[in-house]
This record gives sequence, C-alpha cells and structure tokens, in this order.
Amino acid sequence: MRDLPPTATLRAFEVATRHTTFTSTADELFITQSAVSHQLKKLEEIWGLQLFQRGKTLSLTPAGAALAPLVREFFSKLETTLADLREQKGRVRLRVSTTYSFALKWLLPRLPELARLHPEILVSLESTDKAINFASADSDVAIRFGHGNYAALHTEFMFREQLFPVASPAFLASFGTPSGPAELLRFPLLTRDGADLVPKWDAWFKLVGINTDVLHESVRFADTNMTIEAALLGQGIALARSGHVEKEIREGSLVRLFDVNFPSPAAYYFVCPQGIETQPHIIKFRNWLLAESQQAQLSYR
Repeated sequence: MRDLPPTATLRAFEVATRHTTFTSTADELFITQSAVSHQLKKLEEIWGLQLFQRGKTLSLTPAGAALAPLVREFFSKLETTLADLREQKGRVRLRVSTTYSFALKWLLPRLPELARLHPEILVSLESTDKAINFASADSDVAIRFGHGNYAALHTEFMFREQLFPVASPAFLASFGTPSGPAELLRFPLLTRDGADLVPKWDAWFKLVGINTDVLHESVRFADTNMTIEAALLGQGIALARSGHVEKEIREGSLVRLFDVNFPSPAAYYFVCPQGIETQPHIIKFRNWLLAESQQAQLSYR
C-alpha cells in the first residue's frame, strides 16, 4: 500500500483526465493552477510514472490512460457506497441475484413478510438469466434454477415445481374444457421457446402416454412470463410451472387442467460464496427463504 497516494492527489488526477488544461482542472477543484500542477507531479513521483504530456494542453500518456479508468471507478464506487450507507440508516443491504420470472412471480409477493420479520435487512433484487459469477458480480447471494451442481459454492436445495397445463376460464368457455390429455392436441398450445431446463409439451405428452410429432402451437414466447400472460389473455393453453402461477390459480384467473404428477427435473437452490453463509443477516434471509420454500414445496405436490 506504500504506492497509494493521498486522496486529494488522486482526485486531482481523476479531474485532470477529463480536462485539457490546468485552468479548467483547477476551476472544478476550486484550487489554483499551481496546486493542480503540484498534485500531479507529486503523484507521478509516488508512482514513478509520467501520467501527462504537458504543453499548451494536457494529454494522457499510455500509463495515464491505463490508470485513469481505475481511479475514476474508485471514486464512483466510493460515492455510490457512501450514498447507500446514508440511505440504509443502520439497515444491512443484502444483494440477491435471481431470474426475472422467479423474482416477479415467486419472490416479490413474499418479500413483505421478510420485511415484517427482519426490518433490519434491506434487500436489493438483481435479475439475470445468466449463471452467477460471484468473482465479478456485485451480488451477495443468489437463487438459481438448475441441478444443484454449483462447484465451490455453498448450496442449499429450496424446492421443486410441478408442471401442468393451464388455461383461462374465458378460453375454456370459448373452446370447451378438454376431457382428457389427448384432446389437448386440437387446442392452441402456448410454448416457451429456446433451450430450457424445463421440459416442454412433447415431454408432457410422452409422460401421459401420447406420442405425437404434431402440436397445434399458436405462438412461441421468449420467456415464461410472456407465456403465462398469453394464457391469461385467452390465447391458448400453457404448460406452466407451479411456482409461476400460484396467484393466478388461487384467484381463478387460470385453471389447472388434469391432476398429472410431473415434477420438474430442475429445482431452485440458494447459493453463495463459501463462508459468508454464516453472516448474521444472511442466516436470517436464508432461514426465512428455506421456510417459505418448504411451505411452497408442500403445496406443489
């Protein structure tokens, strides 16, 4: 750390990288031109590097250009962190990464209960469908959908969903209610497109003993939420995951068709870097999450 200069010197460098003269740099810092020059020379002496080409205008050397974004990021993160700490007012921020569909359909409706039990925890939700990399991500913990093979991470099973067909009451009133799985072949079927850990219609039909290569698909959708929304709008029958239609089934805006047991081969897992699972606020969040997951799992059977 002996090469770490005073903050004022670093600040002078950061400001100077965004200006072309000592004058404009000094104006932003509210100091004199000579003070700016002194700060920059001091920094070059500490690091043993020439950072600027001096002439009528200031321009960065290759060394200065390499260091400029690092110093700029340092001040940006410092300001952001200080703002967060002031905003939290004694609360502990917990950054949770999960998929957008899971956050919207399963986690968000349950968060008020977490806030009631643990008001000291301030949850920040970050949604992504990409695999979490804690080395490069800002998240503290994550909820991931997969098979639990997350090497070098603390991993705990949460729950496994059931898959079943759903349709809106309006759709069933217009098209009729199928009396058996085979009748679904004459209905418009809504499909989640792309490679997915969740089985699609062909797997469900195979499970119920119907072999077919021809499905009456209406539209293919890019994500789960769009597929469920299309079912709510009466555009067809969707193959839904139980955790994504809890509210709709409960309120009657979607109707489950057939009592067929089809557990998803993939499940939800709580993951975090090894060691941090023992931090008090993470223990509280994890215990609450696993308790909610256990209740959900019981209802999905």
